[in-house]
This record gives sequence, C-alpha cells and structure tokens, in this order.
Amino acid sequence: MFDAKKIQKDFPQLTRKINGERIVYLDSTATSLKPQSVIDKENEYYTQYTANVFRGIYTTSEEATAAYENARALTASFIGASTPDEIVFTRNASESINLVAYSYMLNEFQSGDHVVTTIMEHHSNFVPWQQLGEKRGIAVDIWGVTPDGVLDMGQLEKLITSKTKILAVSAASNVTGTITPITEIVRVVKRLNPHCLVLVDAAQAAPHMPVKVHEWNADFVVFSSHKMLGPTGIGVLWAKREHLEKMTPFNYGGDMISEVHIDRTVFKAPPHKFEAGTPHIAGVIGFGAAVEYLSSIGMENIRAHERDLVSYAIKQIDRVEGMHFLGPKDPDIRGGVFACTLKSAHPHDIAQLLNESNVFIRAGNHCAMPLHEYFGIVSTARASFYVYTTREDVDAFIEGILRVQKTFS
Repeated sequence: MFDAKKIQKDFPQLTRKINGERIVYLDSTATSLKPQSVIDKENEYYTQYTANVFRGIYTTSEEATAAYENARALTASFIGASTPDEIVFTRNASESINLVAYSYMLNEFQSGDHVVTTIMEHHSNFVPWQQLGEKRGIAVDIWGVTPDGVLDMGQLEKLITSKTKILAVSAASNVTGTITPITEIVRVVKRLNPHCLVLVDAAQAAPHMPVKVHEWNADFVVFSSHKMLGPTGIGVLWAKREHLEKMTPFNYGGDMISEVHIDRTVFKAPPHKFEAGTPHIAGVIGFGAAVEYLSSIGMENIRAHERDLVSYAIKQIDRVEGMHFLGPKDPDIRGGVFACTLKSAHPHDIAQLLNESNVFIRAGNHCAMPLHEYFGIVSTARASFYVYTTREDVDAFIEGILRVQKTFS
C-alpha cells in the first residue's frame, strides 16, 4: 500500500527543520527532492570507482562504464524502449529538444513547411521552434487550449497539413497540470500527415505516470533526471532508431569518434555519437538509481497517489474565496500541479508569506509566459506534488493561503 509518510523518510531534506518547524516542499514541478539511495549511488561513484567511462581497461573504469550503461538500460526499460541504444543522455530536456531541432529538423525544412507547437508549452519546447523558424523562414503555428486548459482537438485537424514537418507537444503541463492524450494526438497527426514527426516533452509526465514510448508512437520523447528524483544535469532523448541514424551530431569531441583521419572523421553509432566528451558520469549513475527507486514504488501507484491528492486539493481550494487555479478539474486528466491566483494578493507575496511557515512554492510565469498571456495574467503561485507529498502538506498550503488572505484583507 502506498504510504507517502513512510516514503518521506527516504528523503534527507524532509528531516530538516527550519526555525524548529518541518519543511513542506511543494515545488517538485521545478525540481524534485532526492532519496538517500540516489545520493548514496552518486557518492559511491566518487568514493569507490571514479574513472572515465569507455576509455580504460582497468577495473574501476570498467565498473564505471558498466554502471553508466546499466543506467541507460534501466531508462530504456522504464519507458518501454526497444533497446538501450535508443536512449541518448544529454544535460536536460531542453538540450534534448535543441538536439532534435538543430541536428535533425534544421536540415529537413523546405519552403512552405511549418511547425506546430502549443500555447501551453514550457519555453524549452517553444523557443527553439520559434528561433528555428526565424532562422529558416518557417512558420510556427500555435495550437490553443479551451478555457479550462485542455488542448482543443478540433484545432489539430486544421493545423496539421501536408506541409507540417513536426508537432512539438507536452505530455503534461507544468502550469495547468493538463495530461494530454498523446496516443490519440499521434494517431490523428499520422492520419492527417504520415510524414509529420511528433516530439513529446515528457518532463512533467515521466516522473508522475507510466510512460511507454512505443504505445505513444511518437518520434521523439524528452525528459529530465532532476524532476524524477535524480541528479541535476542529466536529460534524456529517446528517438526511433531511424531518426537517430539520420541525425548528425550536435557536439563534436572525444568519445563520439570511431575514426579520425586528416581528411575525414567517422562517428560512432547512436547513441554514443551524440555524447561527446566526458559525460556527467555520476549523474547518469545516480539517475539509474532514481529510476530503480521509482520502479520499486510503481508508476501506477504514483499516479494513483497524485490523483488522490489532486481530488483532495481541488476540494480544499474551492473552499477559499477569491482563489482560482488554472486547468481542468477532472483528476483523470490532471497532474499534481496547481498554478493559482488569489484576488487579494500578488503571487510573489503569497510565496514569500508561505515561506515564513516553511511551505515552499513557486511564483512567476513558470517558463510558460505565452500561456499566462493567453489567460490574461502575469504570474501565478504554483504548488506541485510528488511521491512524498501528503494531504497534510496540502492542508499546510491551504492554511498558508488563508493566512495570506487575512494579512491582505
């Protein structure tokens, strides 16, 4: 049985007290806390087998290489990839998207082509396409949402044409919490244009719900370690093998080389041709431990826990006069993130006053300025949940909001 209070004991930061009071961490959408097992695994590399990967025939180098590649295999299994060779390690989801944009799409565009992305995207899945469009004179069309923050499927039928090169879409919004029906979206896109590629930003999905890339049938999927209990500085690009074969390297340097001659260079096969130089070895190994931790809990259980928290949070927020949150009210299509406004207080004031009670939330536009502009607001106060979040944490958030309300009344 899922027990968030028991899970909290695995996270050292949650044992810390500030001014004698416990921490209520509600900013997991920005970055997650790390369990002791992940910290220990990363430390193990630094204390027991620090060495470069792939380059040594001595014991510790072989141990480091084995641990590094084991993390790749764990990641592949975690998302249902066919083979570990479909997994490319990058610095973060942002770099993974840019890798696709500049190593693949830059060379694919022709006159009249266009890109489709959505109004609810994180800047990481919006700005690269905007900038690429400007460089190549390519139109970028924006898929809108309904008033409750759900993508308007009717618009998709009109947006995808024979000249659409790629659709870039999030599997879950970091503002509205909306969970998008990726399998259905891909099916519609491929029916309308079999040659249109689909890139899915799963940075907010992979940590919180089961992700099976071949069930989605997307062409590219990206996500980040640090949002799923792993170290910062590690991202993942999954892509269909034929795309990885066609893509040119994004960075050039050591270890992605098979042969170098005065007049030519032969690159390694994917995924290694995209991982130039010494990688964040400890980070990848720590990420492997995070994947194991999540798998031991079960992604279905994590999703069920967050669905329960969402249902509970909606009821509590609805009790607060003047408080409004973006996104759908249906827990079946919503993840554990609430970007809120309060009639009587600015989001930054909300965050600052909650901090005085050790309730940690985020205020701003959450790297989704176009979406905030779409809704006619500048910023929101965002609380987000994860495996270690309890109903008591939600209560602490609501109690903090009520104190803010009283302060500004």
